[in-house]
Amino acid sequence: MLNENESKRICEKLLGWTKAKDAVANVKSEFEANQRFAANAFTTNGQKSEVSASVTVWIDQKKGSAQTTEVDDDSLRALVVQAEELARHSPVDVEYVPSVGPQKYKPVSGFTSKALRTAVADRSRAINDVIGRFEKAELIGAGLHKTIAIATGFATKNGAFGYDPSSLASLSVTARSRDGTRSGYALRSHVDPADLDVRAVAQRAIDKAITSENAKTIPPGVYPVILEPQAVSDMLGFLDGAFSARPADEGRSALSATGGKTKLGEKLFDSKIDYFSDPWHPELPGSAAAQDGLAAEKLHLIRSGVVENLVYSRHWAKEKEKEPTRGPVNHILQTPGRTNTIEEMIKDTSRALLVSRFWYIRMVNPQTVLLTGLTRDGVWLVEDGKIKHAVRNFRFNQSVMEMLAPGNVEMLSVSERTGGDGGRGSVRLTPALKLKAFTFSSASEAV
Repeated sequence: MLNENESKRICEKLLGWTKAKDAVANVKSEFEANQRFAANAFTTNGQKSEVSASVTVWIDQKKGSAQTTEVDDDSLRALVVQAEELARHSPVDVEYVPSVGPQKYKPVSGFTSKALRTAVADRSRAINDVIGRFEKAELIGAGLHKTIAIATGFATKNGAFGYDPSSLASLSVTARSRDGTRSGYALRSHVDPADLDVRAVAQRAIDKAITSENAKTIPPGVYPVILEPQAVSDMLGFLDGAFSARPADEGRSALSATGGKTKLGEKLFDSKIDYFSDPWHPELPGSAAAQDGLAAEKLHLIRSGVVENLVYSRHWAKEKEKEPTRGPVNHILQTPGRTNTIEEMIKDTSRALLVSRFWYIRMVNPQTVLLTGLTRDGVWLVEDGKIKHAVRNFRFNQSVMEMLAPGNVEMLSVSERTGGDGGRGSVRLTPALKLKAFTFSSASEAV
């Protein structure tokens, strides 16, 4: 990985060699090590490292961009020449906004050098122990253990420079019965590989597969549900686009109102819901830089159920004479009130479905954030405060707006890290939710 001085030096070279009046230079160095396994056996062990650089220039308000994975001087000079040539042959960038000037970035604690030093032998021993657990449970296991370290640097012709290192260690595992009728899944990630408890992750998947035995078919319909944190995270990613100011202003989103207005300031969600970005959250460090290099700030999208902010791009902020939004750089859903454990939710339930996670989700209608998809890797019927038996999977058709609407949210747990198999940007902090109503549209034969 490149350190801050090395990243800055490459950016300065790119900006110094361009004749354009405005430009943005970026450099990214990354390291990844991974171990895959399937059918209770090692499959691949891999490692990669890469450095890439890019530059975007504006000549007479025409934009050109180029990228390379070679960072010697000759390659960087060629990169600048290519970007400038593309700019001269491009149409005018009607959404051009001058690059940002100097910023004051408050450091975040989202990186540890341990991610660069994960020994192959240590990782293999950990996965071998996981495989042993699957075999003892008479299940077939598959999964991916990954450590990632990334450093990004950027600079603008107008004087901004930022350097952002991050790291992540994750393990995703699937446990299946040998006859293919039962399945369990678990995924966890942490900034520090030492904090990733691979045994606990594996055991969680194993427990789900074991308790999914003899799943029964029940009719689709509208059911009360308890959604585990991963299931909540699976749905929540589709809500983010609703907070973009431009679609809301133009009547294209769930936060659009009649007459070219928006629903900013309205209580569209349950009062138990806070949804925000905090770059310095200890469990989910974000980035010190937000869009286009603006210094990030803590940002509430929903506070006690009320829509508090929309996200303005720098271009749209200029059009609407607003300040551009300095976030979000991560996503946290939590309650400002009392929390309950999943066990307490189950004890409080007369009848509901407990859902492990969702899969193959697609947007149906962005104006209501209506989604369709499938349950996967564990659904159980809860009756009279106890888990009664496993249930076959469903297809669902559910609006996230209605899912989080006032009166539909009964309980939330403490939020925990979810996702993370794809890198820092895919990680969220989400709670389990106990909801009054969730729509399952049809049965599914998927396991």
